[in-house]
Amino acid sequence: MNKLLSLLALGLALSAGGAYAASHVAAPMADGKTAQQSKMGTCNKEAGDKKGDERKAFMKTCLSAKSPAASECDTKATEKKLAGAAKTSFTKKCMADAGAAKK
Repeated sequence: MNKLLSLLALGLALSAGGAYAASHVAAPMADGKTAQQSKMGTCNKEAGDKKGDERKAFMKTCLSAKSPAASECDTKATEKKLAGAAKTSFTKKCMADAGAAKK
């Protein structure tokens, strides 16, 4: 009986973990790549012939850089003295508006 309960508890834990992981997978963009994959490809092209530590440093900087729209939205949120959920909400809307303006 203890083994059965242990297996049942383990099964529930694993199924809950799988549901969590599936709900947090990045959504693909129109070209089938996630935003991170797309950014990685762009940075990889920009890295060119760099090798070793120089390439590693370049890629780290490139991949962690914010888009101009994100930086602008962060600046606007700071100017409005927003924090927490209000800042997150404002930034999401600002980024969506910036994305729509590109099209």
